[in-house]
Amino acid sequence: MSDLPPFGAEEELLLVDTGTGAPRGRAGAVRDEAGGSLDGEMRTEQVETATAPHHTADDLAADLRRRRQDARDAARASGVDVAGLATSPVAPEEAAEPAAIPEGRYARIAERFGSVATAQLTSGQHVHVEVGSPEEGVGVLDRIGPWLPVLRALAANSPCWRGRDTTYASYRSVVWSRWPSAGPTRVFGSLAAYDAAVAAMLATDTVLDEAMVYFDARLSRELGTVEVRVADVALEVDDAVLVAVLVRALVSTAARAHQRDEELPTAPVEALRLAHWRAARFGLSGDLVDPYDGRPKPAAEVLDALRAHVAGALADADDTDRAARGCARLLDGGTGADRQRAAAHEAHGDLAAVVRDARARFLRPVRA
Repeated sequence: MSDLPPFGAEEELLLVDTGTGAPRGRAGAVRDEAGGSLDGEMRTEQVETATAPHHTADDLAADLRRRRQDARDAARASGVDVAGLATSPVAPEEAAEPAAIPEGRYARIAERFGSVATAQLTSGQHVHVEVGSPEEGVGVLDRIGPWLPVLRALAANSPCWRGRDTTYASYRSVVWSRWPSAGPTRVFGSLAAYDAAVAAMLATDTVLDEAMVYFDARLSRELGTVEVRVADVALEVDDAVLVAVLVRALVSTAARAHQRDEELPTAPVEALRLAHWRAARFGLSGDLVDPYDGRPKPAAEVLDALRAHVAGALADADDTDRAARGCARLLDGGTGADRQRAAAHEAHGDLAAVVRDARARFLRPVRA
C-alpha cells in the first residue's frame, strides 16, 4: 500500500425514544454518561462522534463501530437509544418536549437564523482527508466538486420529515440548503481566491464565524484536511465506510492532479446545484448527472465512472474490491433511504417501525 493520506469521519447521530421512535432531547445526559467522548450539536436530540485519523478502511470501520457502541451505551444508560438517521421518520413530540437549542454559540445562531436553525434536526457524515497544504486543499476542492452529487446520491438516508415520506431520497439535503452559506462552490483557482471568498462572506456579518461557512466541501485549517460534508449520516457502518473510502480516493486523485497542474473542471456552479438536487431527489433510483458531460446518465453508469476516475487511489489503498462490493450492494439492495422505505412498507406505513429497524442496523457487523 502506498502512503495515502490518513482519513477520519464525524457522525451526527439521532437520539430516539425506545418506544415511540420520536426524537428525544437528552444530549446533555448522554454526553455526561459518555464522559467526554461525544460532542453536542445544534439540537439536543443529537450527539456527534469523531474518529481518529486512520490509514486503512478496516481501522476506520473498527473505530466507527466502537464509537457507535459508546454512543449507544451512553444513550441507553440515559433512557433513550441512538440511530443512524439523517432525519427523523417520526415527528418530534414537541408538545411534550419542545425543541431545545444548547446555550452559547448555538443559541446565538438560533437567535440570528430563527426557524432555519431551530428546525434543523438533520444528521450528516463529514469525512476529513489530510492534504499537504491549504493551497493543495483548494486545488482538491476545485477538482472534486462535480463528483460530490454522486456521493450525495449513494449516501442518501433521509426520505422522511416530520412523520411523512417526502418523496426525496435525501431530504436532509433540502433542509440543509436553507442555510445561506451552504452548497456547492465555484472553482477558486488559488488559496488567495478561496480566502477572499470566505472573507467576503464574513464581512457581510451574516454568518457568525468561519465555522458557519457550510460549503459542501471546505478546508479544515485546524486539522489540515479537506472536509467533505455532503453525505447523510449512514444507516449502517458499512455505508459510512464506503462513503469515506470514496472520499479519500477522490481527494487523493484530485491532489495528484493538482500537483501535476492538470486542467480544472469547467462545470458552472449553477449546474452543480441542479446535479445535487437530482441526487437528493432520486438517490440511486434515477439518473445522475455525469461529471464529464453534465448530462443525465443511469446511476450505475455514473458510479462506474466514479470508481474508474479514482481507480489508482483505490488500488493504492487496497480498497478496489471494497468500493466495488459497496457500490454493487447499494445498487442491488438500495440506499439507506430505500431501506427505510422498505421497513415502512413491511410495517404497513408505521414509521416507528422504521426507527426500530434503524436501531437494529446501527451496529450491524462490518463486511470486509
